[in-house]
Amino acid sequence: MIALIQMWIFLVLAVALLAIEIWALVNALRFRPDAYVAAGKRTKVFWCVLTGVAVLLGFLSLPYPIGGGSSMLFMLAGVIIAGIFLADVLPSLKRVMGRAQGNRW
Repeated sequence: MIALIQMWIFLVLAVALLAIEIWALVNALRFRPDAYVAAGKRTKVFWCVLTGVAVLLGFLSLPYPIGGGSSMLFMLAGVIIAGIFLADVLPSLKRVMGRAQGNRW
């Protein structure tokens, strides 16, 4: 019974983190390459490849019938990559492109 509950908790956590990683990849793809340079960040190709690797790691961390059933290390590595992009690079890109939350008015 406890093992079943742990499996479901792990599945929900893995799917939620995979969604965050996919969100980071989609955001990395939608900005122009020159916005990355203007924001003082690495290139678009760099961040697209890195967030793509994060999505792959997130998929591999899903439990066996869906993903590879790998260790939580893959899950952690993927969410760290996505978190860095979402917390550091994305706000800089939005600021450069004039899409910051405070600039809507």
